Amino acid sequence: QVQLVESGGGLVQPGESLTLSCAASGKIFSLSTMAWYRQAPGTQRELVAAVSTIGMRNYADSVKGRFTISRDNAKNTVSMQMNDLKPEDTAVYYCKVRDRGVDYWGKGTLVTVSS
Repeated sequence: QVQLVESGGGLVQPGESLTLSCAASGKIFSLSTMAWYRQAPGTQRELVAAVSTIGMRNYADSVKGRFTISRDNAKNTVSMQMNDLKPEDTAVYYCKVRDRGVDYWGKGTLVTVSS
């Protein structure tokens, strides 16, 4: 089993920045794709950003140019720098990792963007 702990959420004003972090622990074999998803009230969970083992990244169109995902393979962590935050970025953000073909999810961290 793999456990994930997210941190870094909070309340910010539009235009400000936040960094989310996710640490994986437990019986890790080899983490493949690491990703961040988000879910706003009344909506489906959506992919925000993902990074492969070799560092290939993809982003949702709505966050391109503002968010940057990164990973540290030695520490089994994934982070996401979020700049120029907008009210529509308000959501619970979830970390997801894949290990030996199984997806593991964190419990989520709330990001609220409001003036």
